[in-house]
Amino acid sequence: MDRSRPFLSSVLVACSFGAATTNAELNPDIAVQVKAARAILDPWHASNPQRSERVLHLVYWTPSDRGPAMDWQPRLMRIMEDIRDFYAKEMERLGFGPATIQLDYDAEKKVVLHLVKGAGPFADYGMDSGNAIRKECVPVLREAGIDPDRETIVIFCNMANWDPELGKFTHNSPYYAGGSARGGTAWQLDSPELDTTNLALKEPTISDGQYGRISLGKHNSIFIGGIAHELGHALGLPHNRERPDEAAAFGTALMGSGNRSYGDELRGEGKGSFLTLAHAMRLASHPQFSGSVKGLNLPTRAVFSDFAVEGGEKAFVFSGRVTAPLPVYAVVGYLDPDGGGDYDAPTVTAVPDAEGRFTFDCEALAPGKKAELRIVACHVNGATSQQGFRYAVEASGKPDVAGMRLKFLLSPLIAALGSNDGAAVDAAMRELTASKDATFARTVAKRLVAGGGGKRPLASPGAIEGTDVLYLADAAPTEARVGWHRPYYDRMPEASVLLEAGGRIFESGIYAHAPARHVYALEGKWKTLTGSCGLGDGAYGSVVFVVRADGAEKWRSPVCKPGDLQAYDIGIEGLQELELLVEDAGDGTGSDWGLWLTPKLTR
Repeated sequence: MDRSRPFLSSVLVACSFGAATTNAELNPDIAVQVKAARAILDPWHASNPQRSERVLHLVYWTPSDRGPAMDWQPRLMRIMEDIRDFYAKEMERLGFGPATIQLDYDAEKKVVLHLVKGAGPFADYGMDSGNAIRKECVPVLREAGIDPDRETIVIFCNMANWDPELGKFTHNSPYYAGGSARGGTAWQLDSPELDTTNLALKEPTISDGQYGRISLGKHNSIFIGGIAHELGHALGLPHNRERPDEAAAFGTALMGSGNRSYGDELRGEGKGSFLTLAHAMRLASHPQFSGSVKGLNLPTRAVFSDFAVEGGEKAFVFSGRVTAPLPVYAVVGYLDPDGGGDYDAPTVTAVPDAEGRFTFDCEALAPGKKAELRIVACHVNGATSQQGFRYAVEASGKPDVAGMRLKFLLSPLIAALGSNDGAAVDAAMRELTASKDATFARTVAKRLVAGGGGKRPLASPGAIEGTDVLYLADAAPTEARVGWHRPYYDRMPEASVLLEAGGRIFESGIYAHAPARHVYALEGKWKTLTGSCGLGDGAYGSVVFVVRADGAEKWRSPVCKPGDLQAYDIGIEGLQELELLVEDAGDGTGSDWGLWLTPKLTR
């Protein structure tokens, strides 16, 4: 293997794929974008180059009461070489040359697989044992001179059960991944029937514990495709979905449901899986693909500005500007509707011009859904910077981009708050004050600044006089507990800071990640509590909101999931103590970003 390979080949190609459809036939802009991206990317790596010798490190982990599965080494070598060739073919089709993952070969030209024996038997491990298994693998990798925190690792877990006589398969293996250009880990399963030689087989059929009765070939598509898919996550790729034009030409996006269609074309059952331009753009600067580690560990953060959006009947055009200490060679947009994780997010791409300006033509919108446009700037060193904007799509398919425009007005202030730059905060506030069309934005901005540190040295509701209406965020609780981070008011404890829920931005509210409890002393001086509640946009959890007063439950919401908003209007006349509770809805507290939105007391 040549580990001193140059950076991406300078030859642009548009290879045929699937039904002989070229990129130029699908979208002539692809070749233009790739050429422009490489005009930024290639020269930067070629100047004062730092060549890479990085390879993908493979581990075979097996419980203490099991030996490795039959033929594990030659099978996994065939599988990983097939996946390597898939990525190379897709990168070449899109114009980046045959850039791909680099496998580690020994002196006998066999792929290196580090064997690790688990500390416990099969019964001690399950799907949630990924971290425990990785900890058992770390000493073996370090002994081999590999730093698992700075490399990309694939751990094959021997946690499947295969009965060849009955043709029956089940597994209890970790099966997920995460990472970036600086390193990542993917957990996979292994089983004796998984082999690229079986991908083309329509017979025999087998019984799969998750997918039912399917052909052996389809079973291999799902699980070999799963390796390719989870490897993508370890390399830093999120989920995405193919656009209709991409689906017609190339099949299913690997990082969407393409883990289930890998190799389908070999059985004449579809076009198979493909790599989107968006994800090829992101991989182009990964050390595994570029052959370069130049600037890999340099910190960088893009600044987005000059946003504009124009809505149409079925699409919208989004533009902006991006600047950064390290060049940005591509900008990727994910059009992510609520409710499907990010699996259903089609992508758009652009290359910034010499001034950093870029434009997205946003189509393939999901009618009747609220959504987020997530913008990812791709830096030449493999790092990324991200910002998101909410929008909605009417049932007719017409986009509503009013929320985006509001966030544009607030973006300079949000950036200033994120960098703790007091002068920039003052400048942003002056700009909003001077704007004639920013009344609501000014209101939100004032409350963001007032709640900036999360500390509100205010009086309790029972001690506040001279007003008939009081936002609870302007009152001091006697107790405040949240499930993650610490109490915040009128903002979120993260970079976006805005209180966004149900596709709307709210001026006031209480951050209450489950399990959360906020208690207020009323002293019998208030009559009603009104407001709404929901999960912060982008959260994928589920929660239940509860209002109690003087120990009695006054109101309980149904289970709130992403996009849901629940309103309440509760009588509290003469009552002494108010409790706002946010409970886990029974599926764990992960991403349970509960928000009490404009909770308001009236006399």
